[in-house]
Amino acid sequence: MAGLGTRLRPLTWSIPKQLLSVAGKSVLDHVLDTFHSLPDPNNIELINVVGYLGDQIEKHINENYPHIKSHYVLQEDPRGQSHAIYLARQYLKGPMLVVFADTLIETDLSCIADESIEAITWVKPVPDPRRFGVAVLGNNGHVERLIEKPDCMEHNLAVVGFYYFHQAETLISAIEEQMERDIQTEGEYFLADAVNIMLENGLQMKTKVVDVWLDAGTPEALLETNRYLLENGMDNTAIASQRQGIVVIPPVFIHPSAVVDESVIGPFTSLGSDCKVHSSIIRNSILGDAAEVTDVILESSLIGRRAQITRRAGKINAGDQTMVNL
Repeated sequence: MAGLGTRLRPLTWSIPKQLLSVAGKSVLDHVLDTFHSLPDPNNIELINVVGYLGDQIEKHINENYPHIKSHYVLQEDPRGQSHAIYLARQYLKGPMLVVFADTLIETDLSCIADESIEAITWVKPVPDPRRFGVAVLGNNGHVERLIEKPDCMEHNLAVVGFYYFHQAETLISAIEEQMERDIQTEGEYFLADAVNIMLENGLQMKTKVVDVWLDAGTPEALLETNRYLLENGMDNTAIASQRQGIVVIPPVFIHPSAVVDESVIGPFTSLGSDCKVHSSIIRNSILGDAAEVTDVILESSLIGRRAQITRRAGKINAGDQTMVNL
């Protein structure tokens, strides 16, 4: 989680993208929900590689998941995924998952209870694989090689950024070899190259196909993820519709502490805690905690924490990279 989240600025000037709200919970909360299907979900250990604003991630986990043993490793110099994992090597022993925490998937993790499985990469078939890293399978059905952004359409199993390794120590050894051989792409050490070293050394890696693969790395993707989650069990329309003086068009999530009056909310809209919405129409949008909106029509919008949006003649005080369309 050490990335700067540049594609989500200006929101990520003040909050890590993993703590942005989507369908009533942070992106990180949704990622951690995935671990419920682990063979022993109450006995896990989180090793969080953080960077800029990492103290907010530590605070969030400590407050909301005090029962989970957690460690925090700072990656000050973003030299890639393998480098991030290598910085955390003192905590990595035995079975491990590697998760890119701006990616949400739906999968059953109980499969890793099988002691015979050396490694797994989760994948999803895509129509055009040229924008992704892909897994190339051999005749035995195991992964033969990972290729970043292939030139051809032959291999369509996109790697979704979710891995399992039965022996973390083997991965660390491969990363050390990767660094010794200086295998980089655009100045960064990519995990795929370390995995390829492991495959060259005889690693047996399986694939698991996911039906749902959601992204939270861009404004458009965040809104699409919010839309999917609201349509699939994360809405609270039944409760929200009981509010007086508003119209709710499902699906929506309205935090119980949000104050809404004389407004139309939805569809596909999430309002965070302590939001205040007056005389407005909000659809296909996400409002962060304590955001205030008055006399506006918002569509396909992301409003950050404690932001104030009001339609009145006057002045605008806009920070770096703010976008305002009037």
